[in-house]
Amino acid sequence: MAVRHRLIKVSPQTVWAVLADGSRYAEWVVGTSESEPVRGQWPQVDSAIGYEVRVGPVTLSNETVVRYCEEGRELGLEARAGALGTARISLTLRPWGRHCLVVADEHPLQGVGGMLHNVGVEALIQLRHRAMLARLARVCEERARAEQPEGFQELREAAAHGAGGGRA
Repeated sequence: MAVRHRLIKVSPQTVWAVLADGSRYAEWVVGTSESEPVRGQWPQVDSAIGYEVRVGPVTLSNETVVRYCEEGRELGLEARAGALGTARISLTLRPWGRHCLVVADEHPLQGVGGMLHNVGVEALIQLRHRAMLARLARVCEERARAEQPEGFQELREAAAHGAGGGRA
């Protein structure tokens, strides 16, 4: 079972807002492109997102279905990859001070992926998760910056460097 975590320097609410926006799925999930909701209201249970995966000259159409959702805390997904089978992916959000610890946990469920599951596959999943969590962090941090009032970032940076209001 491939488990990886990353501290994302935004609130859990900001991370959840990105996960709950089905139109942004391809921005943070490695290997996907052109994602779009295809069924239900993402991220409600049984809703689905369709997307394409490009492997060299081949383009595969896949979908991910929500199997579990505890709003703001955990999203349980089943990724369907055609002949390769399905995988269970859980994304858990934990408050970590004012930031968010995201834990990604993935395991093959059915098909070829489950039959061929071994240490080598685990290593590949770990690499994919590292990239996926880095992309998720980037998307979340960009969203947080975009939501800040104008001039807030400069004020925050000045405070961090001790400018404006030091001791006499």
